[in-house]
Order: sequence, then structure tokens, then C-alpha cells
Amino acid sequence: MASIFQSLERTLAAGLVLLLAIIGVFGALGGGWPSGDFAWWTLLLRWLHVASGVMWVGLLWYLNFVQIPTVPKIEPPEHRAAIGKFITPAVLFWFRYAALSTVATGLIVAWMNDYLFRALTLQKPSIVIGVGMWMGLIMAYNVWFIIWPNQQRALGLVAASAAEKAKSARVAMLTSRFNTMFSIGLLYCMVFAKSGSF
Repeated sequence: MASIFQSLERTLAAGLVLLLAIIGVFGALGGGWPSGDFAWWTLLLRWLHVASGVMWVGLLWYLNFVQIPTVPKIEPPEHRAAIGKFITPAVLFWFRYAALSTVATGLIVAWMNDYLFRALTLQKPSIVIGVGMWMGLIMAYNVWFIIWPNQQRALGLVAASAAEKAKSARVAMLTSRFNTMFSIGLLYCMVFAKSGSF
């Protein structure tokens, strides 16, 4: 059993096997075995949307609650370089693509459930989910077009002077904090939309 958890790939494979077992049990109890029907595909896309969103917001909160406040405390300061060289680029890879996956699967789910246009134009009964969608779109834009380009300079992944690196690090951090602020309301909109009246 321990060998499963010593490898991320084996852990993920075990998680998928567990998922299939859960689906099988629910199917046996009349909860729906994958039959290829439209409702099941909608459910699968919604699950992918939620899983992507968990990774995206989880990494956003990791950066803001853990990494950003902790790195300046690492002594001696030269040990901080390992964070910027190894950990941050890996975090930012998963962060960017989780954002992309969250937006893509969310738009597909909205289209499959026939509320994409109403949500994006903030029409009833899709206003709350629409506000959440717009917040998510703004956050994803920030990830790809503000945070990532600035982090590339700050981390030295592209050529930049010391002054440009410092300025880029600050812009990336402030934009990340903006996204953290938005994520609180975004999560409310996503949850409320399933039970709210507008």
C-alpha cells in the first residue's frame, strides 16, 4: 500500500480506480452508470470543472497564504533561490493550466446546460453564475496575461534587469492578491448558483 503513495502517478491512478469503484457502487444502487447519455457527460464535465477549480484556487491560496509570506523569512537568504528556481515554476505551470481547464470546462458545462449566453449577459435566472463566470474569466486573464509574464521576468525565465525583476515581482504579487480577493466571491457565486433563485 505504501508503494502507491510513494509515486504521484500511482496515487492518481489509485484515485481514478477509487472513482470508478464509487461510480460502480452508485450505478448498482441506481445512481447512474456511465451510459454515454448527455446528462452523464454533463456530470463528467462538471466534475472536471470542479477538480480543475480546486487545483487552481488551491494553488492560488498556497501562493498567497504560504509561499509569499514565508519565502522572505527563509534564512540564509541564498536558500530562497531554490524556491524560485524549482518550486515556483512548477506551481505556476499547474496554476496556469488549472485556470485554463477551469474556464474551458466551465464554459462547456454552461453551454451543455443551455445557460451560457444568459450567464454571460447576466440575465435571470443565471445572474449569480454569470457574475461568478465573469470573475473567473477576469482571474484567468490575470493569470495568463499579467501574473505569468511578470513572474517570468521576476524568476529570470526571460531576460530582465534587477529593477524590472523587482517591479515584475510586485505586479505579479499584487495581481495574485487581487485574484485571491476575487476567489472568495467567486466561490460563493458557484455554490449559491446551485441553490439560489437568481
